[in-house]
Amino acid sequence: MNDNRGKRRRAAAKTVAGARRAHGERKAVLIGVVVVAVLALVVVGGVLLVGSSRDGELAAPPGVTGIDAPVKRQGGTVVVGGDAPTTIDVYEDFLCPACGRFEQTHGPRIKQEIEEGELRVRYHLLPMLVRLSRPEGYSLDAANAALCAADQDRFWQYHQALFAVQPREGGPGHIDEELVDLGTELGISGDFARCVRNGTHDDEARAELARLQDTDFFTGTPAVTVDGEPVDLSDRDWLDEVLAAERGTAGRGSTGG
Repeated sequence: MNDNRGKRRRAAAKTVAGARRAHGERKAVLIGVVVVAVLALVVVGGVLLVGSSRDGELAAPPGVTGIDAPVKRQGGTVVVGGDAPTTIDVYEDFLCPACGRFEQTHGPRIKQEIEEGELRVRYHLLPMLVRLSRPEGYSLDAANAALCAADQDRFWQYHQALFAVQPREGGPGHIDEELVDLGTELGISGDFARCVRNGTHDDEARAELARLQDTDFFTGTPAVTVDGEPVDLSDRDWLDEVLAAERGTAGRGSTGG
């Protein structure tokens, strides 16, 4: 931004000098005043744009809690829940606006079914929109951080927080230090900070995305599958229907695509 500001100032200075030579000192002064005013507006506009580009500071939502169920990371996925009659696979990107709406709409019910022993969920954390933040990379950074949180048994809280204060697609994402600070706020210690800063699980997240892109069913996020078959998320009763269909088939679970 400083380089651009300097260029604008140099261009403005040239304009003023030319005006002096052509039209005299008084007219040049007037032009200079106009140019300075325009530059001031540009600078102020730029500051306002940067200041408003992020929707909110990354912090744990009020009342955030964990989940009363086993949580285990398996490569680039996180399995939440124990033995249950129904297993679903959920595919998400932390930058995906539709994924944020999915979590807001269905997250509480999914948590309830997991804690009641009716549902097990495999969360696939995908860096699909990695090029759609400024600078690029937030989708991957967030996926890695959530996998790091799963290593410390804080996945559910961390997952909730990332979607609760979700950056806008095309804007700046939360930086590593914010991701680390969120973990600290949620009581995560140990190797978490190093895991986030080093991108410990980056390759696993990338590999999971590459694997899914080779399948026939995966077209984007959010997505849900049961036994590798896509679920129609446009049906608002999809979870009721999945649970009803699977309750009678003990031991049946998703293959994850």
